[in-house]
Amino acid sequence: MSAALLPLFAGLPMIIAGILAFTPTRRHIHVIVMMVTIAASTAGGILLILDFLDGGAIAHGVGGWVAGIAIPFAADMFTALMLTVTGILSLTCAWFAVASGRAQSRFFAPMLLVLLAGVNGALLTADLFNLFVFIEVMLLPSYGLFLLAAPDRAPIRRIAGARLYVTINLLTSTVFLIGVGFLYGTAGTVNIAELSGMAAADETVAIATAVCLFALGIKAAVVPVHGWLARAYPTTSPAITALFSGLHTKVAIFAIYRVYAVVFDGDPRFLWIGVAVFVVTMVVGVLGAVGADDSRSILAFNMISGIGYILLGVALFTPLGLVAGIFYLVHHMIVKASLFLSTGAVEVRYGSGRLGAVRGVAKTEPLIATAFFVAALSLAGLPPFSGFVAKLSLIVAAQEAGEIVAVVVMILVSLVTLLAMLKIWSGMFWGSRSAEAESSADASALEAASDAGGGMITRTRTRPRIGAALAAPAIVLAVITLGLGLGAELLLGLAQIAADGLLDTSAYVEAVLGS
Repeated sequence: MSAALLPLFAGLPMIIAGILAFTPTRRHIHVIVMMVTIAASTAGGILLILDFLDGGAIAHGVGGWVAGIAIPFAADMFTALMLTVTGILSLTCAWFAVASGRAQSRFFAPMLLVLLAGVNGALLTADLFNLFVFIEVMLLPSYGLFLLAAPDRAPIRRIAGARLYVTINLLTSTVFLIGVGFLYGTAGTVNIAELSGMAAADETVAIATAVCLFALGIKAAVVPVHGWLARAYPTTSPAITALFSGLHTKVAIFAIYRVYAVVFDGDPRFLWIGVAVFVVTMVVGVLGAVGADDSRSILAFNMISGIGYILLGVALFTPLGLVAGIFYLVHHMIVKASLFLSTGAVEVRYGSGRLGAVRGVAKTEPLIATAFFVAALSLAGLPPFSGFVAKLSLIVAAQEAGEIVAVVVMILVSLVTLLAMLKIWSGMFWGSRSAEAESSADASALEAASDAGGGMITRTRTRPRIGAALAAPAIVLAVITLGLGLGAELLLGLAQIAADGLLDTSAYVEAVLGS
């Protein structure tokens, strides 16, 4: 793929979003255009993966301006992987939103495309100020999606979650912008390629960059700034929760990997801080999951725990550690979205995601129960799923780096994660249907007919069902995690190429500076 096409990943969804926003038409036309645009972005990511099978990087300065003035877009294997998975998750979550009836507004498709444009731009930009800009582009439609697609019930809880989400992201953006300004004042540039190795050689630049990394840590929900995610994410619709889980925090994680690899040049002096913080993140997240009583709250806390696993890869900063971290990142994006969508399908169709309110779903909904079961086992790290390969690789990498405490914690946290998944299984999918589930199910119909002579009332109750359209997204992602587990060599090979680009950033730096 030509480097000149890279800006289209951000520009094309933005242009189409603008057209849709000011073109009132039939809703299904909006949905079709949205799906085709997301599919095109996904196809572009796959083409980039094929381009980088031999390594390397490409870059393009928008407008043909010289480096340092032009807005730089750059891509390598790491970027290509993220663009592809971003497209897959956007497709499945958008499909779920449409199938669940949470995409009724004509502004849903435009806002989702602007979100995609912001995410793609953040993944491709090679400039920290433009990273801030694209994060803001990503966040602005997210505020609307958070409320627009949210369920009508519990409005106070929904508004409180949205307020917390907006507040924490405004704080994050402010801190990040302060760090960018501080960095420009000390280094004279915010171009990532021009900053290559500066933090390792200059403590002032290191401190300024650390401010940016701290802001990204808030965005990624790293302990101790993690509580906002568990309180905010479960208050919107399942489709948006799944979408945000795969995109928002993962953009921050991607940026942490990129910035530390290029600007710090993998400086080993600071890695112990990351190891300590990310190990604590694993523990705190999984303990929060055990104490929650709502399916999405449990999954949100487990998401925080998984973020600790992913970031441990960059904290180790060894060849195997980076490979394992990147593999875990891709695995976690897919599995976590599948879990949110499978439990979300139950919540949409049966009216509640609280454990005990809906029971015995596996008996009437075997497909969605199977999807949850597969993704849950993968999240816990059991074979033959992708989670087993991801966790085993990370454990071996930590053992080789001498981080024995991290190894022990990862094993114990995996066991507790399995208990948390079993808690959802037993509280929602296993057992017999409860009376409360029967009364709260959305598809329960009460038909009354009055007898002309005696006034007799006849009631007929139909059993609610999760249709194929609503179940398909979770099932597709569950199949992907199984495929990544059985065919792990493919993703491990791609992760190896991506990790090599982080260990030796010369190709990335030369591409950006030469653009």
